[in-house]
Amino acid sequence: MKDNGEKEGQGQGGKRRRRVTPTLLERIQPDAAGIDCGSEHHYVAVPRDRDPEPVRCFGTFTADLYRLADWLAACGIKTVAMESTGVYWIAVFEILEERGFEVVLVNARDVHNVVGRKSDVSDAEWLQELHSVGLLRASFRPASEIAALRAYLRHRETLVQEAAARIQRMQKALSQMNLQLHNVISNITGVTGMRIVRDILAGVHDPKALAAHRDYRCHAPEEEIAASLTGNYRPEHLFSLRQNYEAYEFHKRQIEACDAAIEAHLKSSERVN
Repeated sequence: MKDNGEKEGQGQGGKRRRRVTPTLLERIQPDAAGIDCGSEHHYVAVPRDRDPEPVRCFGTFTADLYRLADWLAACGIKTVAMESTGVYWIAVFEILEERGFEVVLVNARDVHNVVGRKSDVSDAEWLQELHSVGLLRASFRPASEIAALRAYLRHRETLVQEAAARIQRMQKALSQMNLQLHNVISNITGVTGMRIVRDILAGVHDPKALAAHRDYRCHAPEEEIAASLTGNYRPEHLFSLRQNYEAYEFHKRQIEACDAAIEAHLKSSERVN
């Protein structure tokens, strides 16, 4: 019979002897650490032979993150695993990457699907354990230049959405005054539409005078535009129109500044490569 964790082998003199086999997986990454990221604290675990206190808690301020990196370096850590939880991991990831650590970002679902975790083991210790034996699969993380470009583009998308919301609110204010401009022109933020909105805000409410702003490329005739601009001008709706127009113009400038930043980043990346 074989005992649990033992194998039988041939000893000297033909006698059978028992050989104990390892019960732990081979640590293919002995210099691995694990970080459990949170909104107020980060818990960090290193191998137990690296420090008398192998699990430590650090704050989330930048100075705390630098102390975290210093401690990992003092413990001889070369690779770090952390879960991609919310946005709390981003600053830790970037600082550790800048310090030369290999940082592995893992999906929380992959970590929790690994069986064998003891109840008294913290998340940071479990990440460190799994990473040291090579059981964690890294999520895709692009190069720093691409990550920066993605951040710019995502921010630009947010600005475009906010500008679109302001356009809808301008349209609502016009409709509340029974100005049916949207029925005669396809886009109130085009040349004709913006000329008319600016003049309305300047106090011009005569339909013919407003329709005279028709751009030559506009398909609707001037008479039809004038008919759509006979409205019930009320102060509260004009106030809403003004506020949303100013917000729309602000977001337009923000988008232009973002486009300039994207162009500068692309040129900088080309020079580096």
